[in-house]
Amino acid sequence: MEIKEELFRPILITKGRKTGNQHSVMLRAVNFNGKIYFSRHRPDGDWFKNAIVNPRVKIEYNNVIFSGNAKLVTNEELNEKISQLKYPKEERAKEKRVTIEVTLDSK
Repeated sequence: MEIKEELFRPILITKGRKTGNQHSVMLRAVNFNGKIYFSRHRPDGDWFKNAIVNPRVKIEYNNVIFSGNAKLVTNEELNEKISQLKYPKEERAKEKRVTIEVTLDSK
């Protein structure tokens, strides 16, 4: 199975950077060019910090768990594109955000 939706709400599962425990959070995600993107205003969220420190993550969607590697998006044009896809026709699509890109493992 693969994720076909462009905009969807999966559970992102990270490994705690301090505890090592599994941390799960439901987020709005963007599927773009074969990668999954999660973004937020500032890099202060636990899930964001966890993914930077421990890049092996899981994404649970439609009762299927996908594994992959996360990395920080440093390309500002890509960050803007993800915001536009995440918030179509909304004013907040113009806000500056930080983004994590997840490359899923091949099945």
